[in-house]
Amino acid sequence: MIHHLSISAENPQHVAQVLAEILQGQATPHPFSPDGYIVFPFDEYGTEIEVYPLVTEITPGESQEKRAYIQNPTASKFTGTHVMISVPASVEQIEKIAQREDWLLEHASFGFDFILFWVENRLLIELLTPEMTTQYLAFMQRENLRKYFVFSDSHNSPIG
Repeated sequence: MIHHLSISAENPQHVAQVLAEILQGQATPHPFSPDGYIVFPFDEYGTEIEVYPLVTEITPGESQEKRAYIQNPTASKFTGTHVMISVPASVEQIEKIAQREDWLLEHASFGFDFILFWVENRLLIELLTPEMTTQYLAFMQRENLRKYFVFSDSHNSPIG
């Protein structure tokens, strides 16, 4: 279970507000990162999404600090990181938001339906409406996954 995720954005406040709308939660300034925001959907899982400025990188801290927030003005606007999350919004609500923001949106399927929602047209968040979440959970059963992936017979066996 993923309880929180951090992402970067060119406009962290706006992205946090849009995500709060889709998650039907609230966005608030981040207490430890200047110009960062946190989105709280107030769900039963304690979910949160932290949104940092695009140039922010989190690094290991020094001495007593556990982590440091540094600024890298040459940071790429793209990332290999993406996430799939269940949201209370409907397909129609998500489409309306994407259109209003002029952000790319695509419908996809891989044994279940999902939405490719491109935040600021650069960061991929895969969205599952409540109906899609039901499909996803059914698909993610071991017997279904064996149709697409190779697993060893042992649950704890290392890869290879």
